[in-house]
Amino acid sequence: MKKQLSSLIVVIVIGLIVIIILSSNIFYTLQPGEKGIIFRPLSNELDKAHVLGVGLHIIAPWNDMIIYDVKEQKVDENMDILDKNGLSVHVDISLRFNPMFDKIGDLHEKFGINYVNKLVIPEVRSEVRKVMGRYAAEEIYSTKRAEVEAEIIDETRQVLSNEHNNIDLKAILIRSITVPEKIKGSIENKLRAEQEALAYRFILDKEKSEAERKIIAAEGEARANKIINSSLTRELLQMRGIEATIKLSESPNAKVVVIGSGKDGLPLILGNN
Repeated sequence: MKKQLSSLIVVIVIGLIVIIILSSNIFYTLQPGEKGIIFRPLSNELDKAHVLGVGLHIIAPWNDMIIYDVKEQKVDENMDILDKNGLSVHVDISLRFNPMFDKIGDLHEKFGINYVNKLVIPEVRSEVRKVMGRYAAEEIYSTKRAEVEAEIIDETRQVLSNEHNNIDLKAILIRSITVPEKIKGSIENKLRAEQEALAYRFILDKEKSEAERKIIAAEGEARANKIINSSLTRELLQMRGIEATIKLSESPNAKVVVIGSGKDGLPLILGNN
């Protein structure tokens, strides 16, 4: 009886040791931002249909868990491209992306865990060269930079997000563009001339607006004077003169009022100041 009990204890201990040894191949905990897929070596089968999410997972020790980081990633790239005239242009870009969560099985089957270097970067570099090759260096550097960037994003997204690649492209940003100094100087001189022309046109428009304002003001004043002059009759002027004389006579200041001595018989006011 004791011998049987001892054998049972030995078996249990051995079993526990085996479980501890194999635990790293049995228990997997996926963190936020991680997805997992199972590969079964015995049947040489990759279970693409079942993508495992966050939490603890228990698998058979003879199977493998392939864990993917599906958080948004950022990659910086620099490259030399040729514009449509064959001129060399250096560009620095940044791209943000992540694998499509439910398609990491297909992604792994075609490109493996190193999909960034095998798929994403080569496709981005190819699309950047293709799009920028349709423009002149001056357009890439200044006048059509936003348009070039938008085309790169649109065309690269179509390539990466198709059913063969399964990458969700978030953004491509052009950080800097470097053209030969001679071309850069020519572009800057042209832009400076355009800015000066715009400034000169602004001044001309401002002067024109001011001249039109003065003309309108003068015309309005002339019409007002015409209306006033047409209403100033002799009798009205005499009446206004009399009203003014009355008001002055009521003032406490010393003065002499001569009635009828002014022009047209209006009062003449003589003060002591």
